Amino acid sequence: MEAKEITEKKQWEDLLLDCKEKTFLQSFNWGEFNRSLNSKIWRLGVFDGENLIAAAQFIKVSARRGKFLFLPHGPILKGECPAQKKEQIFDLLLSGAKKIAIAEKCWFIRIAPIWEKNEANEKIFKEKGFRDAPIHMHPEFTWELGLEGREEDILARMRKTTRYLIKQAEKGGDIEIVQSADIKDLKLFDPIFRETARRQNFVPFSLGYLEKEFQAFLNDGKISFFFGKYKGEIVSAAMIIFWSGLAFYHQSGSTHSKAPVSYLLQWEVIKEAKRRGCKAYNFWGIAPFEKVGEKDGGQKIEIKDKDHPWYGLSLFKMGFGGRTKEYVKTKDLPLSSLYWLTFIFETLRKKKRNL
Repeated sequence: MEAKEITEKKQWEDLLLDCKEKTFLQSFNWGEFNRSLNSKIWRLGVFDGENLIAAAQFIKVSARRGKFLFLPHGPILKGECPAQKKEQIFDLLLSGAKKIAIAEKCWFIRIAPIWEKNEANEKIFKEKGFRDAPIHMHPEFTWELGLEGREEDILARMRKTTRYLIKQAEKGGDIEIVQSADIKDLKLFDPIFRETARRQNFVPFSLGYLEKEFQAFLNDGKISFFFGKYKGEIVSAAMIIFWSGLAFYHQSGSTHSKAPVSYLLQWEVIKEAKRRGCKAYNFWGIAPFEKVGEKDGGQKIEIKDKDHPWYGLSLFKMGFGGRTKEYVKTKDLPLSSLYWLTFIFETLRKKKRNL
């Protein structure tokens, strides 16, 4: 096996199409989006003979808190991979990453793995000298809804209250859901997004950032806005990415409204994802959870920290049915003593944000 840089979009995307565990953060378009923000990117692939079997898209992050090489939701592996082969693949990718990081004078390498959290996967990182990062940059706990079966089947698997609110919203004539792939409609999305940021006390992405993200996926027809209107006024909005057989609930916002607009909006997204042939809908991040038993043949979970800023949003997402995913915690590999400046800064910021 050997690791080589990949530059062709089709070769990259064809591999990811065959990978079961993945998110759009490893898509070719996400790399181009980061390039549009003046970030350097590197796409490394692992070949077994002529066969491309793994991939990792690295991004150089230059921030006030430090310089580092970042691998978001990777590495991506094709098919089932035995533990020994997985470690060999990781070694090849890590060797390439170290060369890049040293040449770019990075303080450390950060990886937000897309690997299931278990003892074997944790062991691989520990043996290579990684430590837990003080913060996560992308979800480590996610909620995913399988889209198999008829629409009636999906509704039946939802929480009773969620199903009721969807049906109520459909009956009333005051609620309307509109889908748009027109980048000019960012001007409608942005005020809702900023109002949500103000209310929930987080720093919103800039208008320029959102525009470039939308544009990166627009040329392939892989992104849409969904707007929820109540009596003609937009009170809920979402930016949805449709990529590689999956749909992702990424950027969103809403104003206070007693009408169940957001419930109907999500249901329309789910139906659109099915029309596009998506196998699952990824609701993105939820608050940390604990497994507390079994329910309907699956695991029952509970979010015990009711003060977590994502608590209410997490319950909303979980009401649509689905299952949890927990990935290996974000890991750092220090390459310089300057890493500890970043560590201290991020630790303090995490406490301030109550995360």
